[in-house]
Amino acid sequence: MGLLNAYQDWKDSRYQKHVSNMKEQDKCPDCFGRGYHIFPATEFVYNVTPYDCQGCNGTGTFEQWTNLNETT
Repeated sequence: MGLLNAYQDWKDSRYQKHVSNMKEQDKCPDCFGRGYHIFPATEFVYNVTPYDCQGCNGTGTFEQWTNLNETT
C-alpha cells in the first residue's frame, strides 16, 4: 500500500503544481487558457470542432475556473 500511496501523493502534488503555475499566468488549468478543447479526429469520425471548456465556461481565465469549481 505504501507504493500506491506514494504514487497518489506524487500525482496530487503534480496537479497542485500545475494549478499554481496556471494561477500565476491567470489561465484555466483545464484548457491551458484557450477556452476550448479540441478532441482528436478518429478514423470513423472526422469532427475537429472545438468545444467550450466546462471548467471556465470558455473564458480561459483562472478566476472563472475558481468561481465555477467553488460551487461544485
